[in-house]
Amino acid sequence: MTIVDMLGQSLILTGLGLAVVFTFLIIMICVMYGSSALIRALKLDKKEKESQKNSSASSSQNNESVIAAIAAAIHDKQLH
Repeated sequence: MTIVDMLGQSLILTGLGLAVVFTFLIIMICVMYGSSALIRALKLDKKEKESQKNSSASSSQNNESVIAAIAAAIHDKQLH
């Protein structure tokens, strides 16, 4: 077997490997979109939307507390 034959086989094997990986990724993406559509169709995501609304309100309050704490620490650091 010559070098040219071995390079040809390695290119074929590389191409097949890439094809398998990309095929799997495409199938996985299709399954994810399908499951998303199914969950929305069965209205199973309703609880998640409500929890997102609650978490965004509490996170804004947490952000304000963090900002106040940082401002107080900077002010205290400047005084000392």
